[in-house]
Amino acid sequence: MFLGLSLKDIALVASMEFIIKGEGKMNVRRMLIPVLLIYTFFTFACVYVVLPEGLEVTDLVEGSEFKIWNAVVTSVDKSATGDLHVDIAIRNDTGEWSTMQAVEDKPAVFTSGDGKTVNCDTVFVGTGGHRLAPGFQMRGYTDLKDGNPETQLLYVECKGATAEAGSKLSIDYVSFNGDLYDYEPEANKAEGVLELNLDEVVTDLTYPVAVPVDGLIQDTGINITALSDNVVNLLDVQRTDTGFQFNWQNFNPTKFPLKTHIGTPPVIGSDGIIYGVYESLDIVSIPITPPSEKMEWSTEVAVPQDVKGVYILLGVESKSPRNYSFYVLDISDK
Repeated sequence: MFLGLSLKDIALVASMEFIIKGEGKMNVRRMLIPVLLIYTFFTFACVYVVLPEGLEVTDLVEGSEFKIWNAVVTSVDKSATGDLHVDIAIRNDTGEWSTMQAVEDKPAVFTSGDGKTVNCDTVFVGTGGHRLAPGFQMRGYTDLKDGNPETQLLYVECKGATAEAGSKLSIDYVSFNGDLYDYEPEANKAEGVLELNLDEVVTDLTYPVAVPVDGLIQDTGINITALSDNVVNLLDVQRTDTGFQFNWQNFNPTKFPLKTHIGTPPVIGSDGIIYGVYESLDIVSIPITPPSEKMEWSTEVAVPQDVKGVYILLGVESKSPRNYSFYVLDISDK
C-alpha cells in the first residue's frame, strides 16, 4: 500500500490520527507499525525507521486485535407469540473493566440469507449497569421489575422473521471502559456493533471466565488500598438461605474520619448471571471510620442456592472521591 512513497511520506501517513468507530486511534496505530516495519524490510536498504511519536514497540507485543465486546448465539427459537427469539451471551474483550448496553431505543437488525432486513424492537443486551471484568462472559443480570428483583436474560426478538440458513443479527451498543468516575460518567465511551451469525449456535459456554487474565482474580484475603490510603478487607463470607452475606472492614490511617464507598457488590457465578441490582456505589449507607481505627459492616446479595463457582465484582472508591477501581474476589469454594 506504500509502494512509491518515501520513508518520510510513510511516517507522515502513520502519524495521522485516524479514528475508528468504537476503537479510537490506538488500534489504527498498532496496525500501521507492522506495515512500516515490513516496508522497511523489503526495501533492503541499510536504514532504520524512526517511529512517529506515540508509537511504541510495546504496542507490537500487546497484539493488534481490536478491543471490543463480542457476543455469541446460544439458542435460536420462537417466542410464545411466534416471533424469532435469539438468546445471546456477551464477552468483555476490551482488556479493561467495562459496562455495555444495546443503544437505547434502537432496534437490532435481522438480515435473512437472501438479504432482506427486519427491525427487531425487543432487545435485552447489556450488563445491567455493572462493570464486568475483562475476559468474563455473561448471559443475564438482575433487574428491578415493578420494584421486585428479577433475572433478565439477554436476548433479541424479531417480529415476522424466520431464521433460515445465512441469517444474521446486528446490534449497536455503547460501552464505558476502565475505572468508574461518577463526576465524568461519559468518560471512556465507545460504540460498536455486535455481528451474530445465527447459523453458529454455541451451547457449551463456560461462565463466567472465558479468557483467563493473569493477576485478575484475587484471593479474598487481600488488602485493597482505597481512598486516602484506607485499606478495605473482606473478613468473612457466609452462604445464607437467600444468597451471600459479606462482612467488610475498613482501616483509616488518617487523622480525619472517612467513608470508603463500595456499594453493594454484585456477584457472578457458573450460570453466567450477575446477581445484585445495579445502583450508584455511593448511595449505599456505610459507617464512618474514625481516625486510626477500623470499622466493620455487612452487605448481602440474593443468589439461588444452586449457583456455584461465584466471584465478587467489587468496586472500591480510590484515587479520588467517587472514583472507583474494580477487583474480582474468588469465593468459588463457597
